[in-house]
Amino acid sequence: MKRKFVKNLLFVVILNLLIKPFWILGIDVAVQNEVGDEQYGLYYHLFSFSILLNIVLDFGITNYNNRNIAQHSHMLSRYFSGIFNVKILLSLIYMAVTFIVALMVGYKGKELWLLFILGINQILSSFILYLRSNISGLHLFKTDGLLSVLDRGLMIILCSILLWSSIAGGNFQIEWFIYAQFWAYFFTAIIAFILVLNKAKHFVIKADFRLFKIILKESLPFALLVLLMSFYYRLDSVMIDLLHVDGEKEVGTYARAYRLLEAFNMLGFLFAGLLLPIFSRMIKKNQLIDKFLNTAFNLLFIPAMALCSISVIHAYDIMDLLYHENINKSSEVFIVLMISFIAIAMTYIYGTLLTANGSLKQLNFIALIGFIINFGLNFWLIPSKGAYGAAIATLITQFFVSVSQVIIVKKLFKIQFPLRLLFRYVLFVLFGIFISYITIDFFENFVMHAIVISIVFGVLALLVGLIQKAQIVALFQKSSD
Repeated sequence: MKRKFVKNLLFVVILNLLIKPFWILGIDVAVQNEVGDEQYGLYYHLFSFSILLNIVLDFGITNYNNRNIAQHSHMLSRYFSGIFNVKILLSLIYMAVTFIVALMVGYKGKELWLLFILGINQILSSFILYLRSNISGLHLFKTDGLLSVLDRGLMIILCSILLWSSIAGGNFQIEWFIYAQFWAYFFTAIIAFILVLNKAKHFVIKADFRLFKIILKESLPFALLVLLMSFYYRLDSVMIDLLHVDGEKEVGTYARAYRLLEAFNMLGFLFAGLLLPIFSRMIKKNQLIDKFLNTAFNLLFIPAMALCSISVIHAYDIMDLLYHENINKSSEVFIVLMISFIAIAMTYIYGTLLTANGSLKQLNFIALIGFIINFGLNFWLIPSKGAYGAAIATLITQFFVSVSQVIIVKKLFKIQFPLRLLFRYVLFVLFGIFISYITIDFFENFVMHAIVISIVFGVLALLVGLIQKAQIVALFQKSSD
């Protein structure tokens, strides 16, 4: 199982590294630089608002379906049509609820139109994720990996034409960015539907209210989890716009830093996408997960620490490389957010294991407390500190959630964390940070220093025993999975 996991992980990581960094650091950054902080801030807080009510759209079905198909692959032909039809109904409810809340908040005119298109995009994105959950649930990880980058690849083509050619005429408008997303999502959804239909062999548009009731009842705990996580992940930019006197500009500043956190989150999201069906199947077969869990954690924690160290040390250089203005404030926000990345990486491992185990009660309780902490801190800090205050709220919330999940996993699975292992992690972190800082003056180019930091953390992982040479060799041997 380790070898299978690593092989598929390498495939999807390489694939995503070819596409998504250019999308985030090339296209997305270019769009913000082109339209300015206020226009991009308008888009970003509306985008975040459209995600807040995503629970109505998905209702936890994607995670429920992924786990269910991984454990009972023969159920695909039965559930495919039913769940698809349920999602059509939920999409209509989502659009209605989104616009009712938007009108209550006070959105109007251009804001409502952009929100409408963003809502359609969320619907398409949700369908793509649902369709992909069937593919990954069947352990077709390479096909899922290709689908995971298809929408971004299409967006890169469309946005490149709009940004760097005269085909559209005039200056780039934020609306063009949203329209490009629509067409990319639309074509990806069509392709994903055809692939799943080929496996299911059966599809019919029919309202099956009995199945509708069963699916919603079983996915309700997943739905609550998605809702609470969406709130403490996405509430910050909406609250910045509503609570700060210079809301849209502060949202733009926050988006500059958060964009890179999202880029690095790609690594954790890929882990979670592979781990959920694997954990689900291992739990069903009553297989021991201790060693596999430790391997998965190390594979994510080690690069996460390297990325965090690079980002904290060279925050100003990174912001200055990407953006044209507001560098100092953006770099301050970026430092805080990247420290929280360590906690987020942990949730991609331990939170995914709890999801696969069906421990939704514990996850929902943690997420509820996390949401309360995040809302309270944002309400207190944003009026005076703006984007920086929101970043602090994110940092505290994410560490609370991740530590809580580790404690629950330890209790449920009776996993031991020997002092010797904890000591290795402490040595790894302290020596890695120390060497990173004392080597700053040896490099004029921060990119070269970043490469050295990455190598240092890799070597330290080997020296302290977090990764062993024998394990690396075994992972790539032609032995049975």
